[in-house]
Amino acid sequence: MAKTFTTTVGGRTVELPGTIHAIREALPEEQRAEFEREAEQAGADEISGVLARWALRTPQAYDPDEEALVARLKAGDFSGVRFDDESEDEYRSAG
Repeated sequence: MAKTFTTTVGGRTVELPGTIHAIREALPEEQRAEFEREAEQAGADEISGVLARWALRTPQAYDPDEEALVARLKAGDFSGVRFDDESEDEYRSAG
């Protein structure tokens, strides 16, 4: 049985690939070389983070709501966004 790990994405439980090979195979072909380079260059203290980030890019982790949010932000619509350096009053007055 293939190794996997479970996490929550957008409020739903998702089972993600849990090996370098399984992550590579789950990624779109155009992302595989970049994944391989990053995984091969990661230090021992970084590899788990690298694998988790790339596993979250696989189709299993796809969240259409998140994709819509990213598209909205890229288009310049920051409505409802609160930046860390804003006070609560600034956030309320901007909305």
